[in-house]
Amino acid sequence: MNVTRKFLLALLLTGSVCTFSSCDDDDDDNGPVIDQPQGQEIVVTESAAGTGTVTWTANNTYILDGFVFVNDGQTLTIEPGTVIKAKPGTGENASALIVARGGKIMAQGTAEKPIIFTALEDDVTRIDDMPLDATGKWGGVILLGKATINKAGGEGAIEGIPTEEKRGVYGGTNDADNSGVFKYVSIRHAGTVIGANNEINGLTMGGVGSGTTIEYVEVYSNQDDGFEWFGGTVNTKYLVSAFNDDDQFDYDQGWRGNNQFWFGIYRENAGGTGGEFDGGSKPDDAVPFSIPTISNATIIGGKTLASQNAVMLVDNAGGKIYNSIFADFAGGIVVEDLADASVGDSRQRLEAGDLLFKNNIFTNVNNNTFEGITSVEPNQGYLLEHLKASANNNTVTPDPVLAGISRQNNKALNPLPATGSIALTGGAVPSNGGFFKSVDYIGAFGTDNWMKGWTYIDQLGYLK
Repeated sequence: MNVTRKFLLALLLTGSVCTFSSCDDDDDDNGPVIDQPQGQEIVVTESAAGTGTVTWTANNTYILDGFVFVNDGQTLTIEPGTVIKAKPGTGENASALIVARGGKIMAQGTAEKPIIFTALEDDVTRIDDMPLDATGKWGGVILLGKATINKAGGEGAIEGIPTEEKRGVYGGTNDADNSGVFKYVSIRHAGTVIGANNEINGLTMGGVGSGTTIEYVEVYSNQDDGFEWFGGTVNTKYLVSAFNDDDQFDYDQGWRGNNQFWFGIYRENAGGTGGEFDGGSKPDDAVPFSIPTISNATIIGGKTLASQNAVMLVDNAGGKIYNSIFADFAGGIVVEDLADASVGDSRQRLEAGDLLFKNNIFTNVNNNTFEGITSVEPNQGYLLEHLKASANNNTVTPDPVLAGISRQNNKALNPLPATGSIALTGGAVPSNGGFFKSVDYIGAFGTDNWMKGWTYIDQLGYLK
């Protein structure tokens, strides 16, 4: 073994960073070539020392080898256009990027140069290098903060990380906590299995505070949920959950963020629930309650999956959903009503005004009646009354609302309102301060498709 190889091996074994030149000479015709600087491949290994305060630059490719932490007091800066890949593995051999409490990530991509997280085997210089449904190839990205959650003791161990790893703890008392900036980021092919019924979400947020910026983030082809919040107060805008295997959006443990412009879509006859919304965490009446505000979402189901619901609210979850479109769900909406509601249920949150559906459109959901949408669980008359109330201005229709729904990369997915659509007008701004952009349309899009250019689904040829 020569000295250079010994040196590189020593660096790997000590958990440090090593570099070696990229040498991809694959000339197979796997699609159009994308201009991506090659530079060096830098392996970042699992280490108690964390990443340190460091900048990852766009001229290199970074390889995650194991659970890579940004420790308390460290800042990881990632330049626009940087590619981060992750080695495969399950359980304790999984690879993921975790920003611990007190750590900070400054991942500020741009529309022209998004930051990409993907699997090691993904050749990002070629379109469609991996199968479109390739999921679970690596872990995912986890952000942890010091905002309040409703678990007993005010702290929890984030799912997907071994409980003995203390850097996986989240929660605290600072609702304005700042974990950094995560903007114009695409997360692809993640969600590897950690244990039985335990995968990592594309982007997991545990106790993340409102000082954090999360905008223009795409999760594509993840084995578990696209996005999941565990308590906290972080706000989001412009999220894309595309062709993931479980829930598009999932919250729990007292999350209270403001959110606008979400898009989600499943492959036909695939996926979980459009929105799985949970509240307390043993007991279910733990406070703070989960009461986020969500405006201008477009959520498209798998069309033919009989058990697939558009929204499910359980465990005393609240949530205020405005100006949104739900399309192509064979199921409907569940608002949990327990026989013994002494510990709280989501019907209580509805009747207390903590759960609200207002100015929403349901198209091709169940049998295109509110009665059908609410019949997926027995005795949901309280929900039926709420959806049909004139003051809430919800609409159910079989008529075309969106310009085009396609689950193939044939440039036919056009989630903007169709010509003459009822979604072009009728929106109302939620009364939650100055966070929400004032728009008149319903759904995630008006006349501009903000997914164009920076998302992988556009690059793959899904979008019109």
